[in-house]
Amino acid sequence: MKILIVSDTHRRDRNLRTVIEKTAPFDMLIHLGDTEGSEDYFREWINNDACVIHVIRGNNDFFSFSDKEKEISIGKYRAFLTHGHLYGVTLGTEGIKDEARSRKVDIAMFGHTHKPYLEYCEDGLVVLNPGSLSYPRQDGRLPSYMLMELDRYGEAHFTICYLRDDELITG
Repeated sequence: MKILIVSDTHRRDRNLRTVIEKTAPFDMLIHLGDTEGSEDYFREWINNDACVIHVIRGNNDFFSFSDKEKEISIGKYRAFLTHGHLYGVTLGTEGIKDEARSRKVDIAMFGHTHKPYLEYCEDGLVVLNPGSLSYPRQDGRLPSYMLMELDRYGEAHFTICYLRDDELITG
């Protein structure tokens, strides 16, 4: 199973459309907020009715009817999806980790900071942020996203990916 995880596209969708095209096929798309209305086009861009799409409302999604947070199953894993601004992620990840642990999930996914982040905690919790495809803020400022893949044993593997001049870079 292959999952494309993105966030903070802010209706600047050229990079998202490029990533969808280059990484297809995938089984699930997770957008962690600040689409600013573009979620209405995701199904058309993916062109795969079997793909599951989860969209979370971000702090700039003023007219969105998307959930502000959600828990989903991905194989044997439970994942908590949120934009992150309600948990103070710009100041650190302790708030979102506490919330994830209280929900007894395996994975916490958030956006908002526009910086990719991947942490494997000692207690087994995985905390991740795919960064932003439109307004990256990390060193080098390359647009970023994440791929999650479940291997044949159902084990999750995460890759932070970057986009440079329409070329996908993993690492």
